[in-house]
Amino acid sequence: MQISLQERIPTTAIAFRGYNTTNLGRSAELLNDPAYGPVVVRILNHVSEISSEIMGRSIDLKQRIRNEEETNLETFADAIALIMGMEMVQVELLREFFDISLEKAPLSMGYSLGEITALVHAGVVDLQEALLIPLSMADQCVELAKDTTMGVVFSRGKQIDVPSVQRIMNHINEQGCGVIAISSFLSPNSILVLGQETTVNRFRKQVKTHFEGDVHVRKNKDHWPPMHTPVLWQKAIPNRAAHMLHTIAVNTHPPKPAVISLAQPAAYYNDHNTRNLLGNWTDHPQHLWDAVYEILRRGMETVIHVGPAPNLVPATFRRLGDNIRSQLSRRTLNGIGMRAMSGMVRRPWLNALLPNKAALLRAPFVEQIILEDWLLENSPSGKGEGAGF
Repeated sequence: MQISLQERIPTTAIAFRGYNTTNLGRSAELLNDPAYGPVVVRILNHVSEISSEIMGRSIDLKQRIRNEEETNLETFADAIALIMGMEMVQVELLREFFDISLEKAPLSMGYSLGEITALVHAGVVDLQEALLIPLSMADQCVELAKDTTMGVVFSRGKQIDVPSVQRIMNHINEQGCGVIAISSFLSPNSILVLGQETTVNRFRKQVKTHFEGDVHVRKNKDHWPPMHTPVLWQKAIPNRAAHMLHTIAVNTHPPKPAVISLAQPAAYYNDHNTRNLLGNWTDHPQHLWDAVYEILRRGMETVIHVGPAPNLVPATFRRLGDNIRSQLSRRTLNGIGMRAMSGMVRRPWLNALLPNKAALLRAPFVEQIILEDWLLENSPSGKGEGAGF
């Protein structure tokens, strides 16, 4: 099994997950596994020690996981430490028990907080200094989150007219009763927005009128830290984060694997732009769609999802794959043409002759692996059922 996964690495992209309202995933199973347990404890204790020192209070990740105690908005700092800690755990378990090094993959990315872990994994920044940036601003993010809600903006038909969406937001922001902004571009027909006070409700009403029912807004019931939006300007968080970046040590060697930044479309970290991209990471929207396309364009055949119960990035690939599959199955000239194109994009020499966006047709053929599931199914302790990836 591990040989099969090992052979995939040269055509594999690594995706690290970000913050969510639930962050434990299957961490307790990894902690309680007879084989994995000591490694999990060692790394969690290290991350807990670093995080406790930064926050000036006790953070015990091992105990939180052992008690299966989920994080909440008030414990946002614990969630940051938990997610990054368990991402490092999963990567290390794969290395120690299966001799599979994800550093040998050609490509990696991370959604939101996951981008920080991707940089640690690629050797760009040290774990301690990487934790310093998000943890130092965690409590003020919580303050801003108390009146911040999320809206999912989507269209079942055509692509969303983003400039029109931004004009609506500008009009709402001018009224001076809270700020609303785009936090993530998930796909051409779906974006995430974060807004203060009643801005999401007002935005939803204006979208309904402006787009005449073609575009919809679904409001999330939870409150969210307004990461990747200018709401953070109110606490000068981007400026303080950028100031910290002046003094952290950054490796000048190219990242291994290469790391795509979601703070800027199709941007890669290199030997000189880390501080600039990380400075933008705090208040610029996440360009997830561009990263997904880049993975397909680069010919990746597998995506390994790292972190506790990753959902957003796997769901994005799954929806894209389902949509492409649906189009391919249509008994129309368009469907026949797409099937022909789909076969061509899987042949590199033909792919070079096709329009650039034809790489999207590869989506149904890219396998998604949830790393925590794979680790538990292939545990040396024999508790798993043997996944056979």
